[in-house]
Formats: sequence, structure tokens, C-alpha cells
Amino acid sequence: MKEQYVKSLVEGDAVDTVFALRSRDLRPTRTGESYLSMELADRSGRIPAVMFGARAGGASVPAGSVVRVRGTVTSFRGQRRISAEWLGIEENADPADLLASGLRDTDELLGFLESLMEEVRHPGLRAVLARVFGDAVFMERFARCPAAQTHHHAYVGGLLEHTVSVAATCQAVGQGYDAIDADLLLAAALLHDVGKVDELAFDTAIEYTDEGRLIGHVVLGERRVAAAVAEVGAVLPRAMALRLSHVLLSHHGELEWGSPKRPCTLEALVLHHVDNLDAKIAGFLTAVTGARGLEERWTDADNLFRRPLFVPRPVEDDRRRHAEEDDMFCLAAG
Repeated sequence: MKEQYVKSLVEGDAVDTVFALRSRDLRPTRTGESYLSMELADRSGRIPAVMFGARAGGASVPAGSVVRVRGTVTSFRGQRRISAEWLGIEENADPADLLASGLRDTDELLGFLESLMEEVRHPGLRAVLARVFGDAVFMERFARCPAAQTHHHAYVGGLLEHTVSVAATCQAVGQGYDAIDADLLLAAALLHDVGKVDELAFDTAIEYTDEGRLIGHVVLGERRVAAAVAEVGAVLPRAMALRLSHVLLSHHGELEWGSPKRPCTLEALVLHHVDNLDAKIAGFLTAVTGARGLEERWTDADNLFRRPLFVPRPVEDDRRRHAEEDDMFCLAAG
């Protein structure tokens, strides 16, 4: 296991550890010499790095490799970076050192997913769900896939966690309003991000596939669901299939946010806002977790919201406890 992680590096630290090489670019200096500009990553975060003169053959190492880097943590324009003296491909790295994992149990989340699927009563929608989630190869990747590259649920298992959270919230909303087609909303919530399996690669770092960059998960997911709809045939009426496609294609809400269509049905509107809410909550928690560990009251502005965020204290810290309260608690517990 690594002993040095991006999150803990401070200026002046000597570095000798393993990273995923996310990107590399050979650039000229003002004097005409070359240097290697890189982005390195591990399970705790990302950090820029430079290697002047591209010493020790570093320029020949391709992006996407797992590398060992030796150098020093320096600062440039107020930003930490690693000034590398040597780097080379590492053959024996532990993937767990490079990709963060969620804290929730995968089997438990898969159980929640199955329970939510069973709440869908419409036979056609149930058939589509069974086709998509009944694919063992797909499910193996779905259970491990991150939900994003950065900011929210950007870790192994993040997609499953995000899907369960969004679907559970949509189920509650659907039960509260008679005008909502609860089956359609819940089925769409379960299916809304299945395209992430095709959009993201996550072997040693979370990266976009060619399909992810050129098409995106919204369309990739609708294509996967449309294939399942074609397979189930007449059991799913054409009108319902059309409404399901619209919810999936519009769940990002706005054209500039990658949504081919804006929400035009109540179910589409609800899914968009629930999806956005879950992502924002997770993004906020990701941003404040590091600052809380350092006992800071505010984060910096390098986060999903592009502004400093107030770091909440644990709830129990907000109320003064008295010795007699502790004594009464202990007596009650005994």
C-alpha cells in the first residue's frame, strides 16, 4: 500500500510513490528547451507535475500508465505541484491505491436496487428493467462504475450509490403526487445513468472513453434502454416507451448541460431536479470532507460550486453537554 497520497502532500515533501498518469504534454520553455507537463492522480485526488528536460525518458511514458515518480512537492503561482526528477512505469501497483471506493456495502446497495425494481408495477417497464439489469456483464461494470470523473460520486461504486439514492427519492416524490406516473418515474430513475458504464473507463483512473467524449452518457444510456425496449416488444406500449425515452434524454435539464431535450413532462422535470439535488449534495460533502479533516471552517473555491463553502460541525458539537446529562444517559442505558 502507498505511504504517500496526493491529499497529504505539502510543499517541500520528497516524493517517491506511485500514481496514475492522467495526462502528459511536452511543452517548450521560454529558452526553447522542453519540459513535460503532467497530471498525476491517486485515490485521494489529483496534482499537476512537471519534469524539466524530460529527464530519464519520462516523455516516452504514455498517458493512462501507472508510474512511479520521484521528486519534490513545490509551488507555482500558489498551486501545489510535483517537480519530478524521475518517472517510470510501475508494474506492481495496487489498483486500490489509485481509485477511491465508496463506503457503502455493494451487496447492500444491490439489494436496495432490486427492491426498488420490484416496486415498479407496469409489466412493460418491469420487462425493460429486467433486460437491462439482467445482463451479467453489464451489472458487473455497473456495480463498480463511478458516477462521474470528479466532484460527485467519483469513486468505484459511485454510480450504484447515486442510482439507488436518486431512485429512492423519486419513489417518495412519486407517492406524494397523484399527477405523477410513479412507475414511469421510478423506472426512469433506475435507468437514467446506465450510459455511464459506456462513458467512463476506470481501471487505474477515471477517464472518458471515446464514446463518452463523442456521444455522452445521456444518449448512450437511451440507446441501451431503446435496445431493451425493442427486445421486450409489445409488452411496453409505444406511447410509454416514448415517454420513457424523453425522461432519459432530458434528465440533464438544459441543452448547455448536455441534455438533448429539456424536460417536457412532469416525470422528466422531477427526475432532473432529483438527479441534480443528489449530485449537488454529494458534491458538497466531497468538498467539505477534506477541509473538516484539516479543521478548517471554510473550503477553498476549487469545488463543484466554485466558491468557498462553510464546513458544518457534527451535530452533537452544536449543543453544550453537561455532566449531569452524561450521568443521566449512562443510568438510562444501564
